[in-house]
Amino acid sequence: MARATLSENMNNPAAAMRVSKSKNRYLENIRKHGLLYLMILPGIVFFIVFKYVPLAGSIIAFQKYQIMRGILDSPWVGLDNFRFIFTYKDFYNVLRNTALIALYHLVFGFPAPIILALLFNELRSALMKRAYQSFFYLPHFLSWVVVGGIVFELLANKGIVNNVRGWFGFEPILYMQSERYFRSIVIISGIWKEVGWGTIIYLAALAGVNPHLYEAAVVDGANRWKQTLYITIPALFPTILVLFLLRIGNFLELGFDQMYNLLTPMTYSVGDIIETYVYRAGVLQAQYSVTTAIGLFQSVIGFALLWTFNRFARKMEQGLW
Repeated sequence: MARATLSENMNNPAAAMRVSKSKNRYLENIRKHGLLYLMILPGIVFFIVFKYVPLAGSIIAFQKYQIMRGILDSPWVGLDNFRFIFTYKDFYNVLRNTALIALYHLVFGFPAPIILALLFNELRSALMKRAYQSFFYLPHFLSWVVVGGIVFELLANKGIVNNVRGWFGFEPILYMQSERYFRSIVIISGIWKEVGWGTIIYLAALAGVNPHLYEAAVVDGANRWKQTLYITIPALFPTILVLFLLRIGNFLELGFDQMYNLLTPMTYSVGDIIETYVYRAGVLQAQYSVTTAIGLFQSVIGFALLWTFNRFARKMEQGLW
């Protein structure tokens, strides 16, 4: 039936004319906005080269990859690599650490830039607003090597935090060697570094809110809290939902830089995550097939979470697709 319909459309002059007009509009749009298409070209090339082309390498998850023989000549092992990671006792500890830290980031880290953007929105002095924004943006431009050094110095045995504790008669604590405090340190340092940068999109969304809505609310007797509750937050909700979906799609991707620079041998049991394990097993021990299988598993989980939450978002007439 589909072929018959296609054949009818091809033999239908009206349908052919509609297709021709559609192509002409598309070409006209490219000519009209050629500079915009040129601006996004580097981004398209980036995603093709670094995101889509490497997908072909996922095939080694189903091989016993040998670097000297290459992908084409390495022997196939089917699902053996996946069976290995699910029977490897350390994998479940790594997966648990990754899931817990990711959940803490989602619960505490995701709302942080929203709250900060709402606070910035309440500042009436443009000079103070720019000053505070610059202050909170600055940590984003520091590498995790620098931030990790700062964290270690602050929490060292004779660091500022333990010196303050000493003033009140408390014994020093080895924070960076303690399993009890490690995850909290990871979450707090991550929020401190990225919270300011994360407010940019929310502030852009707030800039688009019609000021007449606030004026009407003042006339109706609404205070600042009610204006925030009934005007600002609903205006931010579509942006919050889209960013939440993007975040949930990368739920198990915590970032190698932070964890690698904060981990110590005494905190491996609570801080070893998928990225650090893949680095040790894949790069240092050359277990390429196993770590590729782990990465593929990680991507499948992220896609499943994104698809599931996007289905819920579609019921609210939102969503990514």
